[in-house]
Amino acid sequence: LVALSCSIKLVTAIVSAEKRETPITDNDLKKTKETLFQLAANLRQLPESTAQLLEPFCRENDIRVSMLGSDIDRQSGMHSVMHHSTTGPMVSSTGGELEDPPGLYEKVEYLLSEWVRHFHQPGLMRDGDKVYAAYVARLQQQGILKNDDLIQRFFRISMEMCVELCYRTLNDPMSVGMCRPKCYHTMDAFVKLVVVLVRYSGDSSNTLAKVNLLNKVLVTVTHVLLQDQEKRQMEFHQLPYHRFFIMLLNDLCTPDPVFDAISFPALHCFCSAYHMVRPSKAPGFSYAWLELISHRVFIAKLLLQTPQQKGWPLFHQLLIDLFKFLSPFLRNAELIKPTQTLYKGTLRVLLVLLHDFPEFLCDYHFSFCDVIPPNCIQMRNLILSAFPRNMRLPDPFTPNLKVELLPDIQNAPRILPPYVQFIPANFKKDLDNYIKTRAPVTFLQELRSHLQVSSEPGKQYSVSLVNALVLYVGTQAIACIHSKSGTPSPSTIAHTAHMDIFQHLVVDLDTEGRYLFLNAIANQLRYPNSHTHFFSCALLSLFAETNHEAIQEQITRVLLERLIVNRPHPWGLLITFIDLIKNPTYNFWKHDFVHCAPEIEKLFESVAKSCMQKQPTTRDPDSHE
Repeated sequence: LVALSCSIKLVTAIVSAEKRETPITDNDLKKTKETLFQLAANLRQLPESTAQLLEPFCRENDIRVSMLGSDIDRQSGMHSVMHHSTTGPMVSSTGGELEDPPGLYEKVEYLLSEWVRHFHQPGLMRDGDKVYAAYVARLQQQGILKNDDLIQRFFRISMEMCVELCYRTLNDPMSVGMCRPKCYHTMDAFVKLVVVLVRYSGDSSNTLAKVNLLNKVLVTVTHVLLQDQEKRQMEFHQLPYHRFFIMLLNDLCTPDPVFDAISFPALHCFCSAYHMVRPSKAPGFSYAWLELISHRVFIAKLLLQTPQQKGWPLFHQLLIDLFKFLSPFLRNAELIKPTQTLYKGTLRVLLVLLHDFPEFLCDYHFSFCDVIPPNCIQMRNLILSAFPRNMRLPDPFTPNLKVELLPDIQNAPRILPPYVQFIPANFKKDLDNYIKTRAPVTFLQELRSHLQVSSEPGKQYSVSLVNALVLYVGTQAIACIHSKSGTPSPSTIAHTAHMDIFQHLVVDLDTEGRYLFLNAIANQLRYPNSHTHFFSCALLSLFAETNHEAIQEQITRVLLERLIVNRPHPWGLLITFIDLIKNPTYNFWKHDFVHCAPEIEKLFESVAKSCMQKQPTTRDPDSHE
């Protein structure tokens, strides 16, 4: 107290000195004042004499002396750094703004500053549990943990303070080269505080309380992020939020009995938070978002370590979010540089999944192809080239390969989520009736109208419905053939209600609709399974049965455009195209479109030559160009 009083007197004398030549200015004493406030705030009982000495400083900074030394509201040295913070009011569930209670901002400011100081103490690793328990007790004493409303406000204000510090550091020309360490100084401490509060929330067996608290934190941080982006627009910076999410995930995924018990619910909370800040909602966060969802710890936890594949639907939703955001940009052949970067990053993520988690791509290929634009051939090939790790692909270039004799060709692949949901109930009822009875005849005439959704070129048809219809009719055809102990072949699929539907569509649809229809068939040409076998036969049958050269040319185009891009190429695609150009039944090389121009003829010859040569079909990451 004596040292504190002497220091205050000294500062007072310097500040109040009038008409005295001194190189010391009031601004030079800024840090000194902050330190004095901090020391005074740490005293449980502030002597009256010391309070009187501090009174001029408090008036200058608009602080009540009574707030110092009390257990209710304390100021910290962080005040001078934070008084320009962009803290906003709490938003109620009805959309109205709820102002923070008086003094709460200052209280949170001091408590956060106190925690940061504890976090960076050298002895924290040794006395961590004692420090953590004491600080949680202090938060309870201060009333921060009294109810959900105060807890959310505490996290919101703390996050906004950490973000504001990051912005100030990033915009400070004196911080060049030290921006990240300075930004991480407070943010890492805040993340650790969240981890501690989750750990000590409820008793050791009350996992629900821990998960609920974690969810509140993540929801609060996502709201801060969205509001920050809306306010700053082009000035928005993703660094503090990326650091928060990545450090919190790493801390919660470290081996620990407490966190192991909430592993999957915690991952669910992260997936929900990432979905809330998906690229379509927070475009400025897109790069960091892609890095977060593709982080090795996150992917491994969701796709590998979570039992019963419960994490697969969660990661599937995040990839759908990514594809939907990219889709309108990818429809244009020329991508601007930021979108190119995001697209390349997406391809790399798909390559990782193809190499390490191919079964995931196998199961969800249908819904992915639903949202990927038709012109994104490379991206679609990466997904369709996946095959189960326990399967050894037969060499598609083997002369006289008997596909129908392969051991896996009778097995139906798993497709998630259920695709039948995309077919309207009334339409499905009529479809099932026609497949069984081939009646009424008007069903085929009305089929095109069910698929059309607008008259705008390029958007006339429902891609989801076309894809679902093709797959559903195909699976019904396979079931019918198997019920007769047969296997798909040109003879077993001919003259059936299923092929009637396909043949009618390929003739009745215009060029746009036919292209989508043929693409839907080509999307099922994957690894050896019953779907690949049937749709390969169906596509070749459509080529052989039609009398329209334009239809045969479009079938060839759909196959060829998937082969002229860089590897990998789906196994089913290769065997179908090889059969088309080698089997004399189809007279492929006699068609006019093959010889319509010298460059086209050279292209066909080049692709044919490439298909006749053996290519690597093993899952080798170095073979993916």
